[in-house]
Amino acid sequence: MAETPEPSSATKEITQYLNVNNAKIVALAMVIFFICYHSTLHFKYGNDSCKRLMSDGRFPGRERWQPYGCMIHKYTKADARMCMHYISYWGGHNHFSFVGDSRLRQLYYEFVSLVSESSVEEEDPDKAKVHHDLHFSDSKINIKIDFLWHPMVNASMYDVYFKWLKSDQPSTRPNVVITGSATWTIKMFNGSAAVIKNFYSNLTMVAEMYNKLRDSTKVVWMLQDPVEEEKLVDARKMITNEQIKNYNKIAISALEDSAATIWRSSRLVALGMKHELSDDGLHISKAALRIDSQMLLNMYCNNHMNHNDGTCCNSTEQTTTLQVITGIAFLVCMAISIGMIVYRRRARRLLNKVRSAAAEAPGQNGTVVHSDYNNAFNEIFTSLAKLGLIMIYFYICDRTDFFMTENKYYTHLNFFLPFVYVMILGLFFSESSKETNPLNREQTDEWKGWMQLVILIYHLTGASKVLPLYMHIRVLVSSYLFLSGFGHFCYYWDKGEFSFFKYCKAGKQYPVVWRQRNSQLRRVVEVLFRMNLLVVSLCFTMNRPYQFYYFVPLISFWFIVIFTFMAIPPHVTAASSEASPVQYLYVILKFVGLIVIISLFYLSEVFFEKVFLTRPIKALFVTSDDSIHEWRFRWQLDRLSPVYGMLFAFGYKVLVRYKIIRTDSTENLFSNPISWALCVLSLLGLASYTIFSVLCSNKYQCNDVHSYLVFLPIISFVLLRNIPGFLRTRYSSFFAWFGRISLELFISQYHIWMAADTHGVLVLIPRYPVLNVVITSFIFVVTAHEINVITRTLCSYAVPQDLRSLLRNILVFVAVLVPLCHVNGLLRF
Repeated sequence: MAETPEPSSATKEITQYLNVNNAKIVALAMVIFFICYHSTLHFKYGNDSCKRLMSDGRFPGRERWQPYGCMIHKYTKADARMCMHYISYWGGHNHFSFVGDSRLRQLYYEFVSLVSESSVEEEDPDKAKVHHDLHFSDSKINIKIDFLWHPMVNASMYDVYFKWLKSDQPSTRPNVVITGSATWTIKMFNGSAAVIKNFYSNLTMVAEMYNKLRDSTKVVWMLQDPVEEEKLVDARKMITNEQIKNYNKIAISALEDSAATIWRSSRLVALGMKHELSDDGLHISKAALRIDSQMLLNMYCNNHMNHNDGTCCNSTEQTTTLQVITGIAFLVCMAISIGMIVYRRRARRLLNKVRSAAAEAPGQNGTVVHSDYNNAFNEIFTSLAKLGLIMIYFYICDRTDFFMTENKYYTHLNFFLPFVYVMILGLFFSESSKETNPLNREQTDEWKGWMQLVILIYHLTGASKVLPLYMHIRVLVSSYLFLSGFGHFCYYWDKGEFSFFKYCKAGKQYPVVWRQRNSQLRRVVEVLFRMNLLVVSLCFTMNRPYQFYYFVPLISFWFIVIFTFMAIPPHVTAASSEASPVQYLYVILKFVGLIVIISLFYLSEVFFEKVFLTRPIKALFVTSDDSIHEWRFRWQLDRLSPVYGMLFAFGYKVLVRYKIIRTDSTENLFSNPISWALCVLSLLGLASYTIFSVLCSNKYQCNDVHSYLVFLPIISFVLLRNIPGFLRTRYSSFFAWFGRISLELFISQYHIWMAADTHGVLVLIPRYPVLNVVITSFIFVVTAHEINVITRTLCSYAVPQDLRSLLRNILVFVAVLVPLCHVNGLLRF
């Protein structure tokens, strides 16, 4: 038989460097580079998100404006009125003045229509006298909006500001003044070049008023928008884009050092919609006016309303005492880790000197024990130091404005293009599996992996607005819980005795029983630790409640339920059921009892709240506003998914026990006719759910029946994936790799891939959205992998084999955690 040729030396060298450890080094170098890059940007241009909002941006899609480096909230009429009411409630007053020509009048009408209860119609220039002042007020929200007709920068405009300045009551001055001028001057003086100097002189004088009013009034100078010269009537032919460009340059030159904010982005909006101007070629289109009004409201309201998707002009969260304590703790771990590195290097040099001086060193056994102790101590604090560095990166990304953010933007292309690419890439890495059992470890890792990647694409593109996609993603989340129910049931079914009575009966041999490899009680603690380490760290670092990361509380809760289900008498396992088949009936009765209890919690909201709002566990189930609504919504949406997984696992074990299915070969699970019939039914099941998701009219209706129908696509997929032998014995190593870190990916995406707690997108490379996604994705994935490694390392020490060590760790954990939570209001007894 011919030998397989060995790969060339070049291939070996390439594969030697292409590994996850080197990828982490590259990611670290990238983070350091982007920290330096953004530090340079802040030093050179400042870090004012309001300035970015009013200065720059782009169109990611039709009529969708994206400010440079920050997120813009789309204010509805209700949002706008709520903002004005909130400011008024806390003693403020809302007074806006639009000072200028007919273009400013257009913006005035658009702004008024957005905040007024009733519709406001713009006056027709051909049917009414429009060159006059306009006024609007609403006592319900304490707002006043004026339009002052001053189309040219002259003494008349100067007097307006002078009167405000000399007013005996500063409160009568407007909060915000939006002004601008040029087209009327160009028209009146027939585009004369000599008038530009006069325009500059007059604007310089008016700018002095802006500086004197800075404490009470924010002045926004709106640069002039372009015109469509071919549409202009003869009386306006002198208003050319070249003239407008010159006047804008003069305005920038006169105002750049004043207190006025130069509104450049409004001009960029008009440029992007140049061909959508009104029929006269001069006035602004309705779409551009809507965007301009949204920018004004974001500038004025964001810092008061704190919308999750509105970071422009919004200050960052204040750091809490708990966050400071957490940061200090991580810094101490870093200092100890650095100290250990220095100590170990010096000790290594000293040891080399001793070894060179003598062939045999006395006390070798003691030295080895001491070395092992130091190794464990070093590994613990090195892992904690790495975790601390990662938490600092999380904090910088999503609790400061150091890096930039952008809004999500959904299009079918944005979603399906990366989806198809990832699917093709996953299929490319298809390999043969040694396992022949359905839902083996490689297959479940693959399933978790591709589901997680699809969920990430869904979140990044903001696809939740598309109802069919929303419902299919709900199926993927339910599939995680299904796999949890299936996997844990199979584990406890196969491993045998696991109940607490085992440990009680062990008596003095309790530590021995604890150290056994198949100790189920130790596994419970280990699984819960690995599930929750990252989330607990983030709760302290990011100042978010435990329920904010809803998926981990959900899977932790159902893991405990599954363990309790298997642990309470009667104890039924694979071994006991073989000896007494009647025990299958006991399992069925336990399932009936579990479903009855779940139904009781679902049907009685009072009972549900009485249980989950009981102190001290209440802190685990409420959000930051002390509401349990989010937990109830998530729980009832997937309340049956783990049960479906357990029932499927039970049915599978029974079929295997009585050899109804063949799992020890690469052939189909059933006979060919039955196998193909089940595959066809599975395809129909998947298609049926897709049709349901398309026909479903709203999220409430869909969610209401989701828990009853979700088994259909899940079971259909499992059967289709496992019945054919050629599918069951192959898996994608690409998807499986992501599946092994799926939990870390799901949680980490909140802060270092997306931004503003998943409401936006993190921006490391502004202006290049595709490249930015590639870079942030790379850093995000390798960070999630490192968190997975750290979690496994710390878990081996936090949940040790020795019982005394475990009890010590639990006491230390409780002694540190409970007082911190109690002092910071997270825990009340």
